[in-house]
Amino acid sequence: MLNLVLLGPPGCGKGTQAELLSQKFKLHKLSTGELVRAEIESASELGKEIQSTVDSGNFPNDDIIIGLIEAKVTQLVSEGKGIIFDGVPRTLNQAEKIDEMLKSVGSSISHVIELKVNEQTLIERISNRFTCVSCGAGYNHKFQKPKEDGVCDKCGSTEFKHRSDDSEEVVKQRLSVYRDQTALLVTYYDAKGLLTTVDGLQSIKKVSQEIEEILSSARPEAM
Repeated sequence: MLNLVLLGPPGCGKGTQAELLSQKFKLHKLSTGELVRAEIESASELGKEIQSTVDSGNFPNDDIIIGLIEAKVTQLVSEGKGIIFDGVPRTLNQAEKIDEMLKSVGSSISHVIELKVNEQTLIERISNRFTCVSCGAGYNHKFQKPKEDGVCDKCGSTEFKHRSDDSEEVVKQRLSVYRDQTALLVTYYDAKGLLTTVDGLQSIKKVSQEIEEILSSARPEAM
């Protein structure tokens, strides 16, 4: 069974690649970003706590993240489905907890892909992105505008939104936090022989092709 971790700072393209890979390799995309946003939108007490945390440029603590994914991971493995971990782990503690979680149900991480990017380019990419209110399609004021200004390519809506945690100041803080934490993860997975690095600033197609080649050559028992 293929269980894949995608590492990389916020906005590096993990979500896009996770979606493409989930289709190609028939994997379930487990996105903590989506789980966190769903909790925030539920307006629960936990959601309000998380909102305050992400608005300040930080990430929800390990207990919250592990609590959000644990039941889902157990369910997916029991159903024989491979998983793409998108946005988790972010800390060494999370990585160890996920390893324990998978081991308890007879599974393990089979491959880790790190998407490396230039931080200044990433800041421009994130601080200029926006989404369609109706269908969630993503755009960018500098890199990917709608074909018709002010009109969503996918659904024709004219309403868009900009995430509160996408301001330049908040993005820089998030990158700083990620940088401090990810060094330990890179060392952790590299020591296990699971890590491969890909240039995340290449075209979406090129990044996808490189990752597919890596996964297609993965050891047979991981597939």
